[in-house]
Amino acid sequence: MSIHTIQDLQEVTARRVSPDERLFSADQEEIRQGWTTDIYFVKTREILRRLELAATPVVAEVFAGRPGLLAGTAEVKNLLCEAGVAVWALPEGEWFAAKEVVLRIHGSYDRFGIYETALLGILASSSGWATAARHCKEAAGDRRVVCFGARHVHPAVAPVMERAAVAGGADGASCILGAKLAGQEPVGTVPHAVILITGDTVEVARAYKQFMPPGSPVIVLVDTFKDEAEEALRVAAALGGDLHSIRLDTPGERGGVTPALVREVRARLDQAGFGHVQILVSGGLTPERIALLAEAGADSFGVGSYISGAPAIDMTMDIKEVAGRPVAKRGRIPGITAAPRLQRIL
Repeated sequence: MSIHTIQDLQEVTARRVSPDERLFSADQEEIRQGWTTDIYFVKTREILRRLELAATPVVAEVFAGRPGLLAGTAEVKNLLCEAGVAVWALPEGEWFAAKEVVLRIHGSYDRFGIYETALLGILASSSGWATAARHCKEAAGDRRVVCFGARHVHPAVAPVMERAAVAGGADGASCILGAKLAGQEPVGTVPHAVILITGDTVEVARAYKQFMPPGSPVIVLVDTFKDEAEEALRVAAALGGDLHSIRLDTPGERGGVTPALVREVRARLDQAGFGHVQILVSGGLTPERIALLAEAGADSFGVGSYISGAPAIDMTMDIKEVAGRPVAKRGRIPGITAAPRLQRIL
């Protein structure tokens, strides 16, 4: 069944939206129908139709403003799947250079022009998040990196962000929908809230082991009430071989998680016979901090704001051919750009 998209300015004027009756994010149907597009694409559609040029075949190319790692092509494919156009794209997870063509569309402009705003936004944001995740993974080496960034962005885009992080190289995501979209199960331990309410870290650790599904790695926060090394030893003594990891999330008010703290906790666990217990670190991590903490003995990392707050990588769409004739705006080279790495996706 074909999707109805906005046809003209009259339809835009007639639409009524009340901020009192809904969340402010667009749902899938609103995006597919064109309600998140810039108004000038609706004006363009109306003008071209009145001039009987809407069916003109064109070739459009999308290029990046700066280098990065591509993500978002799978979602763009889903957006354009019923538009009746042919699409080529750089595969997700590939590095691209500044000005390199990452996507190309062949078809009648009227079939895809309404989606320019959306597809550029998808590629720009997803690639920014994926690039940040790859930087973290490169700093971590063979250690795990899990995206914990959902709380830093609007819930409407949290799944997009965490899926992009996985596409960029993160080993997992805590956002349920984001992980599912990446073909994974969500990962994560428990927040400080359960420890604060229960009143004792060891009691929570025992409850986690008892009540969580079999096979769930037991990972316990150890920075809520006591010294991190002391709490780590208490939890390890209580759970023994059932304890998979302790998590260090020391707040900035106490200096955050430092390499010295990781070294101390690692040494004290080893000395007490708990060498199997791994150390997961979270809280304000950057690639630079990840490298230092990995060297100190951290085994895995939960990264939030560095990924979620990554700037989008500007994407631009240019018409490069109209009815078989090479064209370009001033400053750009007319005609289809050589881009041998593109693969057909539609």
